[in-house]
Amino acid sequence: MNIENLLRDNIKIIKAYSSARDEYKDASSDMVFIDANENPFQTNVNRYPDPQQSKVKSKLADIKGVKPSQILLGNGSDEVLDLLFRAFCEPNQDNVITLPPTYGMYSVLADLNAVEVKTVLLDENFEPEVEEILVTQNNNSKILLLCSPNNPTANSFNANKLEELINGFKGIVVIDEAYIDFSNQESWVNRLDHFPNLVVTQTLSKAYGLAGIRLGVCYASGFIISILNKIKPPYNVNQLTQNKALERLNDLDGVKKEVSSILEQRSLLAKELSQIPFIKEVYPSDANFLLAKVDDANQRYSQLIKRGIVVRNRTNQLLCDNCLRFTIGTEEENKLLVKILNQL
Repeated sequence: MNIENLLRDNIKIIKAYSSARDEYKDASSDMVFIDANENPFQTNVNRYPDPQQSKVKSKLADIKGVKPSQILLGNGSDEVLDLLFRAFCEPNQDNVITLPPTYGMYSVLADLNAVEVKTVLLDENFEPEVEEILVTQNNNSKILLLCSPNNPTANSFNANKLEELINGFKGIVVIDEAYIDFSNQESWVNRLDHFPNLVVTQTLSKAYGLAGIRLGVCYASGFIISILNKIKPPYNVNQLTQNKALERLNDLDGVKKEVSSILEQRSLLAKELSQIPFIKEVYPSDANFLLAKVDDANQRYSQLIKRGIVVRNRTNQLLCDNCLRFTIGTEEENKLLVKILNQL
């Protein structure tokens, strides 16, 4: 597959903006920096950040077993996904394929970029309908968006089905792995070199506990990353975010401990929820949340709000009629949730 043929024509010829820190990167030297119109007085953040986030990428490359040139960082995964739309989807001409129920921002980003959304519902087990997806694509289908583990259904898609889709789809296949750290499934980052059209997105918002710094990660071939680097804003990841990310990435033992606690609490909460009379089904989870079918999602959601518990009402999503989504909290928060649910 020639990925360059999938690019928008204007993206093929665009020249990236060259920032001051792109032209001279060694801000730690004894050089005098009077090139970027910065305030010269030291505040620790008076200089522009590294536009390529080299230290963070180097650390991630070591952790994930990829090259820094295969990594793009963004202001949350939303920016990473938006860049993919801008690179590959011609407005008012191309389309992307999503598999509802899934992450709602895919459709929002498509609308923002004037890109048609073709939908193929997941089956009754929340798995992709491979044949229908491949039949639905046409010459203008540029991106297939797969969320695995999926939000809001919490399941990981069958690996064989995903591989069939990567091989059979004629455009870019994006596997959104925001919740991969809570799953026993192998990350598709490990197979980037086998599939030139594969893009994997992850985030530091979930397992790493850094939702507040908004750092999304894109893993792909060096060619795809080079294209995204051409069109990203020059300083899209600020210095405070880079510093905090490095701090957390250097504490992997702490991250693993928290993930282990979340998984333990997920198992306990699933058992407790299954014993509550008005909860009809608790779906298996590979994420840090549980999807549960209840008798009346709107009623139960309102009751919980009145008692100070905020959950996510997913009843308006396809295949999620009367479903609530419960994020796994601390042990104390989960016990309080169960206590209140038993009082309803």
